[in-house]
Amino acid sequence: MNYLITVVGPTAIGKTALSIQLANHFKAEIISCDSRQFFKEMTIGTAVPEPEELAAATHHFIQNKSIKETYSVGHFEREAIEKLNELFTQHNVVVMVGGSGLYVDAVLNGLDDFPNVDPKIREELNTRLETKGLDDLQSQLKILDPETYDQIAIDNPHRVIRALEICIGSGQTYSSFKNKPKSPRNFTPIKIGLTADREIIYERINRRVDIMMEKGLLKEAQELHSLKHLNALQTVGYRELFDFFDHKITLDFAISEIKKNSRRFAKRQLTWFKKDENTLWFDFQTEIQQIKSTLEKLLK
Repeated sequence: MNYLITVVGPTAIGKTALSIQLANHFKAEIISCDSRQFFKEMTIGTAVPEPEELAAATHHFIQNKSIKETYSVGHFEREAIEKLNELFTQHNVVVMVGGSGLYVDAVLNGLDDFPNVDPKIREELNTRLETKGLDDLQSQLKILDPETYDQIAIDNPHRVIRALEICIGSGQTYSSFKNKPKSPRNFTPIKIGLTADREIIYERINRRVDIMMEKGLLKEAQELHSLKHLNALQTVGYRELFDFFDHKITLDFAISEIKKNSRRFAKRQLTWFKKDENTLWFDFQTEIQQIKSTLEKLLK
């Protein structure tokens, strides 16, 4: 039997370190499921594992794409399943790690089947985003599909536009197309989550942002500033610094906004992952041996 051990949890909680320890223990390879770490131009701001961490276990889907490529959760699902089928010919355990809930669910459960809609709708929504701002689109989504409004990353323009174009183009809610039967998987999923008290999570996030700035996030963002319109860069840690470069805010305020928005992101991550009642949760300081023992019992 094949097992996919998936490590989830909020940003900065220690998922990378745990996944490497588990991969080494079970002689497994790692599938990265962090939608920001796919891109080779984004290193510091996405907390890509350090070279020694990447060398400690075989990783897949780390900095394997360019921000100039079109890459969606649908692309990732297909490529990840292909890679898993290949890995399961060599191992009966694979470890998947990441904080991108939608991408995790796509691999574990499959994607929902949405209707094709007129591409002009997306063009019009993008124009509105440019001229009226994200608040305008968020307000419309809250009216058309309050359920989706409460569930998605509402400060992610791509997600808001995707939900709105389905609502407008189909005349039905985005949420009405979700949770239909999916194609079966050839593995048994085991999902474990790392968590901590909210104050500790926030402290770890604030410290991580400080470390990113010390490592050169400002320079990395400056080099990407001319590409700020790309979807991959519509993300925390870059958007705020782009506003600084555009003389909209001060650097100190940009850094405080990165911390604030990262904390909000972590809160949404926990809300998303807590929905799955089958997830086994551990405090982030739990001894690794306890986690290994729990998993070994499940693998028998």
